[in-house]
Amino acid sequence: MAQASEIVPGFDRRTAEALANRQLKIAIDRTAGTARAKRAAIVGEWPDFAVARAHGKAIKDHVVAHLGHYLAEFERNAVASGAVVHFARTADEAATIVVGICEAAGAKRVTRSKSMLGEEIGLPHALEAAGIERTETDLAEHIVQLAGERPSHIIWPAMHKTREEIHELFKAGHAAPDLGETPVEMAASARRILREKFHAADVGISGANFLIADSGSVAVVTNEGNAELTTTLPPVHIVTAGIEKLVPSAGHALQMLRLLVRSATGAAMTQYTTFHTGPKRAGDADGPREFHIVLVDNGRTRMLAEEGGLRDMLRCIRCGACMNHCPVFNQIGGHAYGGTYPGPMGAVLTPALDGLSMQTRDLAHACTLNGRCREVCPVDIPLPTLLRGWRTKSWREGLEPVTMRSGLSLWRSLATHPLAYRLGVAAASLALRLMAGRSRRIRRLPLVGGAWTRHRDMPAPSGSTFLNSAAARARAPGRGKGEIR
Repeated sequence: MAQASEIVPGFDRRTAEALANRQLKIAIDRTAGTARAKRAAIVGEWPDFAVARAHGKAIKDHVVAHLGHYLAEFERNAVASGAVVHFARTADEAATIVVGICEAAGAKRVTRSKSMLGEEIGLPHALEAAGIERTETDLAEHIVQLAGERPSHIIWPAMHKTREEIHELFKAGHAAPDLGETPVEMAASARRILREKFHAADVGISGANFLIADSGSVAVVTNEGNAELTTTLPPVHIVTAGIEKLVPSAGHALQMLRLLVRSATGAAMTQYTTFHTGPKRAGDADGPREFHIVLVDNGRTRMLAEEGGLRDMLRCIRCGACMNHCPVFNQIGGHAYGGTYPGPMGAVLTPALDGLSMQTRDLAHACTLNGRCREVCPVDIPLPTLLRGWRTKSWREGLEPVTMRSGLSLWRSLATHPLAYRLGVAAASLALRLMAGRSRRIRRLPLVGGAWTRHRDMPAPSGSTFLNSAAARARAPGRGKGEIR
């Protein structure tokens, strides 16, 4: 029924299409550039950020190391509060559970607040297949739904859309041909359309930012208030959450929240931070009659079993900072990655969730390994190391193209014979200079399919080779024999 991700064959084709899309670059620059600036400003005002980051890492590592204990504690306290807790091993199983709850409630219409876990388990497709009308209530997700697309970012799902493109979508989707072009006018139009959906919904579905073990509560963090209308008005509230979202207590959740918000949006606090603890009680003014929590594994225990490896990814709090600071993501956007999760974290998670294959191996190779993603990660996930791990595994499993394996075998043969290597480097350097001519730029590089020179010229080598330069420096006066500095 559901799929963890929808990998479309042809990573090269997707990236080529993204790079040719000028509107996409405008949209990404507007959003990601602002996010980087705001994060830098607020982190710069927090002298203890490094200490908080270390605490956040320690909290998540502790929970991951004792995941069974905290899962049992959370279930016990959630059930005591009146919630019904479900466990799903796979994406299909999770989607089936959610659809089953909706059908048992006789639901015809559901509202859903933003949740990447819902995308991961294929929930939109599962609800559609069951004949249940789904309305995305987050403004950006509403835009994506109108466009018939998938989210391109985990915080700003519609970041690939410019304001001008959104205006055209709203004019058609809201049946408002005279709709004004200002953000205020467009937001008001969306508010008008969504309000009737909130009141008509039979079930509200949300994700969770944190699952609090000692109370069985679910913490949801938003900036629009749509989550509160989604979870409060319908008679049934369903939460879908990955098992790694656990924290020991509300105090720990608040510590993590400080890191999450600053890293995600560059703000000190979100407009709405809501703790849901069970269904409506006697005397409560509002709230659902039924409260269901679907805890999803979907490969997370496999990641947990890899000591010192992919288990580090279970620290991720889905802030999106790694994407905003990734030079590759900022050129190609989220859809080019092909899976549910884009950017550096997606390049690690997609093979973990879907398996390493000819379709997913390209994601790790798209990384430049510049390390900016780890620098800004609020829980210090070693993303470049994990990506190198996927490259190594891809090589060992024989997934690399024959041309790459042959080329590296040739390079290894040369590298193990110093004289042949020096001659080869000198010949290649001369050939590249000749190809460039007077322009000193190479417009097309042979033997690499144009991949390096499709979008920019390659500068020709200048001066001597590295080995010759190093040898010359070693012979310079004042240097010890063979010393290179």
